[in-house]
This record gives sequence, structure tokens and C-alpha cells, in this order.
Amino acid sequence: MSAELRGTEAAIVNLNFEPVATTDGRLAGERGRQTRQRLLDATVELLSTTSWRSVKVTDIARQARTSPATFYQYFANVEEAIRVLAEGMVDEAAQLAELVGGDWSEETSWATAHTVTEGFLAYWEDNRAVFRVVDLATEEGDRELRGIRVRALNAVTVALSQVILAACPSTGGAGRSTASPAGSDPMAVAGAIVAMFASVSAHRYGFEYWGIRTPHLIDTQARLLHWAVTGREAQASPVAASETARPAKLVGRAVPRRRRAT
Repeated sequence: MSAELRGTEAAIVNLNFEPVATTDGRLAGERGRQTRQRLLDATVELLSTTSWRSVKVTDIARQARTSPATFYQYFANVEEAIRVLAEGMVDEAAQLAELVGGDWSEETSWATAHTVTEGFLAYWEDNRAVFRVVDLATEEGDRELRGIRVRALNAVTVALSQVILAACPSTGGAGRSTASPAGSDPMAVAGAIVAMFASVSAHRYGFEYWGIRTPHLIDTQARLLHWAVTGREAQASPVAASETARPAKLVGRAVPRRRRAT
């Protein structure tokens, strides 16, 4: 794990446990919270290996070592459990946006770009199964899940556009334009960068199959991000051939795996 990634530990945002209601309106206690979380974890595990249309309540209950009746205490159906997981991605994206808003001064900008890139890949990896379902449902016309995906990525896009505008303000006096070498519209630049991150993260295993190692993907994306934000070339950072092909995880889950409660 890189030194700059370890340096994000101080910025970890702990999840606040909000009250969790059962389907009949009662507030769940700590034991109920744990049961509900086991059901959500079981849903993710099944979505990782099974077509989401094929996942049944009985499958989730069996995976969580509980009963279908217990499942229905917390969720009306499988689709609702998926929506809860998808909403959790929005919360996690807000924490990722905080990484984007880090220090982009000349002394630390390269470290920040690298940390943001690793953080995005870790975020996508931890939510890969849910993102896959959301994307498939979006193609089928599910507007609610499409809206959740847009909100998740929009949080990062807006934060990045603000960073670009602050780091490379236009000298022409136009209020919302930027002198970034990647373009004059900060939202357009940010949107293109975030879309790149999402596409590369989604196809990471395909790149590895082609022989493109994940550390090299991280390095390349970080360089593009750094250039777009600051207009400067990144520092030299050769990627050792012995580096692992798995993405680094954020210390202490700075971008946590899943939302624990709603």
C-alpha cells in the first residue's frame, strides 16, 4: 500500500448508525441491525455469482443463515434490498468526493492524484456486484436505479470540477471557465475524467487479461487526472514489475464497503 494512501487514514469518515426500521415500523435493536447487515452482505455475495433476476429471498436467507420470514422483517423483496445497497454507494461516493477535495498544491498534488485514483478503484471494486446490477437495470429502463447511479458519480464529478476550477482558474475572467489543458468547462473535464475512472474500473479484469497490470492503470489514470487538474506533468514514479495486480484498499475503509444502516 502506498505511503500517500496510508496518509488518508486521518481523514477517515466513520459511518453514523441511523435508526433502522423494520417493515412493520418498529425500530431494530443492535441484534436486528446485525441481522439486516448479514442479509445485505448475503445479497452482495449472491449478486457476485448469480444473475440478479435469479436471486430469490430464500437464497439470501439461506446465505445469511436465517429464514425468509426474517428477511421480510427488513425488506419487502429482493429489489428493495438491492436499492438499499445502491443507496449505500451514494453515501460512499460522498466520502470519495472528500478525497478529491484534498491538497492539490504543487508539493502534494501528485500524491493526491494517486490517492484519488486508488480510492476510486477501491470504491468500484467494493461495489462491483451492485454496480453491475444497477447498470443492467438502467439498460432495462429502471429510472430509480439509474438516478442512484447518477447521484453517486455526480458527487465525485462536482467535487472534481470545483478542484479543477480552483487549481486552474481562467485568466480571461469568465467565472465558470478553467485554464485546464484538458478543456475550458470544468464540469466537462471532470465528467470525462470520472467516466474514464468508471470505465477502467469496470473493465479492470479485462485489462489484466490483456496483460495490462493494475498498478500501471492506476499510474496512467493518476497522471491524466493530475494533468487535467493542475496543468502540470506528474512526478516520475516508475511502477515496479513486482507490484501486485490487485488495487490497494483504503486504510480503515475510508471508502467503506457498504452502508451499514439507513
